[in-house]
Amino acid sequence: MVFSITKHNIRGFLLALKGMGIESYVVNSEDSMTLSSLQRDVKGCIKCNLAKTRRNIVFGEGSNNAKVMFIGEAPGEEEDIHGRPFVGRAGKLLDTLIEHSGLKREDVYICNVLKCRPPNNRDPEQSEILSCKDYLFSQIMLVKPKIICTLGRHAYNTLMNVDERITRIRGVVKSYKGTMLLPTYHPSFLLRNQDKIKEAWEDMERLKQLLKG
Repeated sequence: MVFSITKHNIRGFLLALKGMGIESYVVNSEDSMTLSSLQRDVKGCIKCNLAKTRRNIVFGEGSNNAKVMFIGEAPGEEEDIHGRPFVGRAGKLLDTLIEHSGLKREDVYICNVLKCRPPNNRDPEQSEILSCKDYLFSQIMLVKPKIICTLGRHAYNTLMNVDERITRIRGVVKSYKGTMLLPTYHPSFLLRNQDKIKEAWEDMERLKQLLKG
């Protein structure tokens, strides 16, 4: 006989089951999953060919109960070396953007759609996104942010299941499963197109107001 249980009062429940002669049970996966256990799963992932070329998986970091979650597209070379998201030049610019919203890096949660670096920092392929996106969805479920800020088109398109250009949708607040979603430019794009930085500052001002509201 198999029963499905949750983590609530698990010790007492298991003792009761044992007294009834029941030795087999199934733990509800949503209740048992944590960011740490998910990270262990991702570390061994071989779902796509990026597993063959990565140095490290880049899972994500920050506050586990952050009000704001920043989502990029994929790790770059520096991130692949260090196993941390946004640690290169783009990372320094992201830190500045976060501070402009009135927050600090340690206040937010930062991750990418892909957990492994695509060779030569090319765009993620659709097959790679399909292989990896459930990890991202689980991260969102576990962190439960008040606001998601997508960086660039790939993160926005993955969550919203569309194919939009970032110049069309940046700064327009949407809803992702009841969570506010604010798309803005990817910091790497801003480094190449510095005339767009003013618009990114405006998006961070909007983020600040959304947090207050």
